[in-house]
Amino acid sequence: LVFVNRSVPLENIKCYGFDMDYTLAEYKSPDYEDLGFELLRDRLVSIGYPHELLHYTYDPTFPTRGLVFDTMYGNLLKVDSNGNILLCSHGFTFLKRDKIQDYYPNNFIQRGNTDRFYILNTLFNLSETYLDGCLVDLFTRCSRYENCQKGFKHGDLFMSFRSMFQDVRDLNLPVLLTRIKEVAKVFLATNSDYNYTEQFNTFFLKYPKKPWRAFFDLVVVDTRKPLFFAEGTVLRQVDTNTGKLRIGTYTGDLQHGTVYSGGSSDIVCDLLDVKGKDILYVGDHIFGDILKSKKRQGWKTFLVVPELARELQVWTEKNHLFEELKHLDIFLAELYKHLDSSCRECPDITAIQTRMKVVTYRMDLSYGQMGSLLRSGSRQTLFASQLMRYADLYSSTCVNLLHYPFSYLFRAPPVLVSPTSDIPKKRCLCVFWTGNFFKTQYKTYIAPPAGRQFHNSFFINHPCIFPM
Repeated sequence: LVFVNRSVPLENIKCYGFDMDYTLAEYKSPDYEDLGFELLRDRLVSIGYPHELLHYTYDPTFPTRGLVFDTMYGNLLKVDSNGNILLCSHGFTFLKRDKIQDYYPNNFIQRGNTDRFYILNTLFNLSETYLDGCLVDLFTRCSRYENCQKGFKHGDLFMSFRSMFQDVRDLNLPVLLTRIKEVAKVFLATNSDYNYTEQFNTFFLKYPKKPWRAFFDLVVVDTRKPLFFAEGTVLRQVDTNTGKLRIGTYTGDLQHGTVYSGGSSDIVCDLLDVKGKDILYVGDHIFGDILKSKKRQGWKTFLVVPELARELQVWTEKNHLFEELKHLDIFLAELYKHLDSSCRECPDITAIQTRMKVVTYRMDLSYGQMGSLLRSGSRQTLFASQLMRYADLYSSTCVNLLHYPFSYLFRAPPVLVSPTSDIPKKRCLCVFWTGNFFKTQYKTYIAPPAGRQFHNSFFINHPCIFPM
């Protein structure tokens, strides 16, 4: 499935751009994060951290993307789009509400204070997130260290939380890139250097009698995103025999099969002779790939969120919990339905609130210790709000584009303002003929008044509608 926040007509897309790591490369998880954690852990021990750190092993059920690390108190926070705290852990100890208020009296953080609060938004941050928890847990438990509010003390040594903070091949990937190249231009823009990119793509894009560079019209390495989407850096050619950069700035026309280093998004548009609105860029990093390409260049954006596969699995397996929470919410609304400002007695909602907390807790545990990437109960996480704001399309893998024709219209659902959102609606299953095959899609239409039917033109414009 590909999910839609804003409409994107693929027939208008003249160029597709791809990030590499966690986009074209779908690393084997949690093996990749486990390896990253071990390398980070061993390095810290080698520079003087306690050997007890070696006793920790990576637990994939703990970290999730979108957490915030408080470098002042060493807490890992899960917050909503406004900065309200949903969960808080100190090491691996989850704090109760009263303890959270000792640190954050308003149950709120200023996300704009980037010197103090660091958002762990990328998949590469998962190992780092878990290691942050390990360090705080280790020093909290270790009797040799005195637990201070902003760090740990051992003799005359003070270690602050701030200082502590300072491969699966997909055979469909070559098929997707080949089909895209038949109808549009394709480029690769990665922060990795040429030698790593060469070794990586030789494995992932292995195809009979076709070198990996032939899948792209343009390959740019060492892009230094997000700087790439602003002023960028000097564009240079890469000697593909040695991996070294050629001297001087490249100012000529696009040479197919050539690999470039550095540059900027403006240079890419010039070399490929396309405008920002003609580009669909696919990446996994909300800030480095999606936000900057959207805000500064106006590119269409496709966010790769591998965790969606797990989110959808839990949604299916635990659907009864979501349904129960929805019914509790409806029941709560019914209690207040006929009350107004003249009422002096408040309905007793203690039992409903208690049950809501229990259901929310069970839902969160289904995803892991930190809960869902996208929600905590009925509230959206910071990651979810960023995803909806900056990504036009999103999916668990870019390979899902294989299931859509390149003339397809990804159409965003209409957003109704409050007065119209209460109008009765009718849920329908629509079947559309695309020219090659039938495609089914659920749609919600405003229901006609009682005793009336949809106008004939409705059925002309929406053939094959099955009310649900």
